[in-house]
This record gives sequence, structure tokens and C-alpha cells, in this order.
Amino acid sequence: MTFSDDEIERYARHLVLAEVGGPGQQRLRAARVGLVGLGGVGAPAALYLAAAGVGTLRLIDDDTVALSNLQRQIAFSGADVGRPKVEAGAANLTALNPHVAVEAVAERLEAANASRLLAGCDVVIDGTDDFASRFAINAVCVAAGAPLVSGALGRWSGQVSVFTGRPCYRCLVPDAPPDADTCARVGVIGALAGVIGAMTALEAVKLITGAGEALTGRLLIYDGLAGTARTVVVAADPACAVCAAG
Repeated sequence: MTFSDDEIERYARHLVLAEVGGPGQQRLRAARVGLVGLGGVGAPAALYLAAAGVGTLRLIDDDTVALSNLQRQIAFSGADVGRPKVEAGAANLTALNPHVAVEAVAERLEAANASRLLAGCDVVIDGTDDFASRFAINAVCVAAGAPLVSGALGRWSGQVSVFTGRPCYRCLVPDAPPDADTCARVGVIGALAGVIGAMTALEAVKLITGAGEALTGRLLIYDGLAGTARTVVVAADPACAVCAAG
């Protein structure tokens, strides 16, 4: 399938990259990425994936846009306050790149519906802020063999990791912490969401195109206050309830 003149100009900076080029851009156009949670991580990630020319973006979120979101969730504007996030996000992403098909799913992902909501996704980005959803997403990705890109942030720091089977997210977080911090409770600097969200989009692009080395089995930890980053290896848990049995 050839690119239109508009697509050639739009993706020109990708097409001249040796690691992407025409074949990589074709893979991006053929890909379906599921974004669970259109919040601090998911909103900027969605913008960059749409701009990159990912063929289909499936947005999964049951929340509505609040004024307090606009400090960091840059896929929305003041006019979107009160609208379902997936509805507003779909409209704004289509305006950014009409070549991208956006599937808006206004549902809360949980264990009972995770398989249905993520069916057919080539890559999944987890930008949720609760561990029940994270565990459900991980279980489906392990079962389906779909790469999972996980992003999280709070206060001034964030983390990004990629899981492609074993180790899986549950090897990193076996059980939900009793008192997990949320951005609403502890705060978060707005620009950090752009950093972590863009990193998750970058990892998804690398996975789809085959460019470079993804953060598979590694955890990148970014400290915004210090301006430093470090990467640690995630060890496979021999007793993991999700991936060890396989």
C-alpha cells in the first residue's frame, strides 16, 4: 500500500530515518495500539502515536475531562471539560491526524472485560492509576502475547517499562501496595506527564517498527527534580502467578 502525498510530507522525518523508513512507517500504519487510561501518561502518548501515524488507536477510559486534568493532560482543552475523555480525545486526535482511526471505548477496564477491550491490539500502553486494572491488563497481554508498555508517575518522578511475556508486570509488582499513592493525593508536576507519556509512545513505536532496543525486561526510572535517569533489570519471579506457569 502506497502513501498519499499528504502522508509522505507528514511523515517525512520518519521516512528519512534509517531505522524507520518506508517499511517502518507501513508497520506503524498497520498497527493497532490500545491505550488504557487517557490521563497523565495516556494523553500525551496518544498525541505522539497519532502524530506518528499509528493506524488505529483504541482509547479505553470511562472518565470525563475535569478542569484539574488540564495541568498535565494535554490532549484536552478547556472546551472539553465535562466531556467523556475518549470522546474528546478522539476528536482532538483526528484533528491532529485524519489518517488515524480512533476507537473510543468509554468503559472502565477490569478483569471481567479486559480480554474483550484489548482484543486485536498489537501493543498495549497501560497508563492507569490503580493496580487492579494494571494486573488485569498484564494478564491479558501475557495470555495474548501482546507487548505491554507500562508508564507511571507521581510528584516529580516517573517510570517506564516494557513486558513481552516473561518477566511480566506481576514479577515487578506481585501484589498491590496497601496504600498506593495517586496524583490526586500526592500531586504531580505537569510536564512530567509529557516526559513519561512521550517515553511510552517512543517504546511503542520502537516495538512496532523494530527500531533500536526496547525497554523489554527493564525499568527506566526518571527523577525530574534531579534531572537524572537510571535503568534497572526486572528479574523474572519463579513464583509469578501470571507468567511462571506458562
